[in-house]
Amino acid sequence: MASQLTRLEKMTMVNRSSLIPTEVIDDLYADVGQWHVNVGEEKIHPKRMPGRWRSLKWWASSVWLVFFIGPYLRWGERQAVLFDLPAQKFHLFGLTILPQDLWILALILLFFAILLAVVTAVAGRVFCGFFCFQTVWTDVYVWIEEWLEGTSRQRKALDQSPWSLNKLRIKTTKHALWLLIGLLTGVSFVAWFMDAGALWRGLLGQDLPLEAWITIGAFIFGTYSLAGFMREQTCLWLCPYSRIQGVMVDQDSLLPAYDAVRGETRGRRKKGVTDEHLGDCIDCNLCVAVCPTGIDIRDGQQQGCITCALCIDACDSVMEKIGRPKGLIRYESLNGLRGVVEAVWFKRPRVWVYLGILMFSVVGGAWGLATLDALELKVIHHRQPMFVILSDGSVQNRYQLKILNKTDQQIDAAITVSGPEGLTMVGASQAITLTPSGMTSREVFIRIPAQVLDENTSQILFSVTTSSDQLKSSRAAVFVSPGKGRQE
Repeated sequence: MASQLTRLEKMTMVNRSSLIPTEVIDDLYADVGQWHVNVGEEKIHPKRMPGRWRSLKWWASSVWLVFFIGPYLRWGERQAVLFDLPAQKFHLFGLTILPQDLWILALILLFFAILLAVVTAVAGRVFCGFFCFQTVWTDVYVWIEEWLEGTSRQRKALDQSPWSLNKLRIKTTKHALWLLIGLLTGVSFVAWFMDAGALWRGLLGQDLPLEAWITIGAFIFGTYSLAGFMREQTCLWLCPYSRIQGVMVDQDSLLPAYDAVRGETRGRRKKGVTDEHLGDCIDCNLCVAVCPTGIDIRDGQQQGCITCALCIDACDSVMEKIGRPKGLIRYESLNGLRGVVEAVWFKRPRVWVYLGILMFSVVGGAWGLATLDALELKVIHHRQPMFVILSDGSVQNRYQLKILNKTDQQIDAAITVSGPEGLTMVGASQAITLTPSGMTSREVFIRIPAQVLDENTSQILFSVTTSSDQLKSSRAAVFVSPGKGRQE
């Protein structure tokens, strides 16, 4: 790093307004050997300070409140959102999605996956920095730690101090709160898959299925260990999303970046003394102190950067204090640092590919939800025999009707059929009762006078309608006959 800074210093002394050659910036951003990666040899105590990106981070993290609140929303007599795996049902407010409609859920999952790709291509790992559950839970755990133990300097001093009753009290309280958050996380997760009220009653009464106990225990252990102890190590070594997002970043992606042209050469300022040879960076290391992964963004974009932009808040606060323009550390692309005209995000081909897939998933999912009927009728035509000629000369076909009731209520319905003149139906003259969230089958016979059948096949339309006429489903079918020529 010293040789790099020497080159930078010489260039800034000659002409500070000129651009640094590409090879110099490549050295800054590609020389991995200069990066410091904390592999767990030290515990990082990030400094917490206010700023616009910190505020945005809290607002983004608040999205996870849905995870804790969602299971307790009610819709009539049941839970509003419930993944009922034993019954193979997904309740979404007034909709009940059965295994036949899981393609809609697949499109919704595709939407979020491609959304991650679009955002990463444009602005790097913002999911990691603002929305990732590991980042959010770790941030909450650190906030509790700071609330009980004090600032980063005080926390370090407490860790290094010998054990005492006060230290034992603080540490015990902290870990108890961490375990409580882990418990709430596990219970909230299970509550999406079973009724929340029944879950709490079973939890307090110690009467839960074994699967629920195992899931809750796994979440307690996972949350407590990953967010409480491993923290940034989870992002560095365990998380696959960081690697996936890392390969999606290119030279036009906007990332937190240090402006070396403006910042170098670094040096501390003396009050009332101006040094023209120094850049704007005063080497206060505040950008390192606030980083949750402990990296120095001035060494270039690195594996440990989760794009949380907290270093931008720290640097902007320092620039404001020393009377220099903000933006020494800012969201910028590598091409932007080089002075190359960067591609506008919506003109990049791969972004358009991502957006195309994104729109497909949105349109497909919206169409699926809009056309999702509470009743679904399927008609199966029996092939053996295809038709039967009765003694009165009429032609008879046999059909198997399968009616899927996607609601959670028992419904009385009637079956009707329309088609050629003289059509009669045998086997469904009375109303039938549809099983809640289940399939109801009925075998019917359709008879049509031969004299009205000119062709070998005719179209008929089956309909199932509830007694209140609020729900209806129809399905066309083919009526097979020997044809007028064969009859004669």
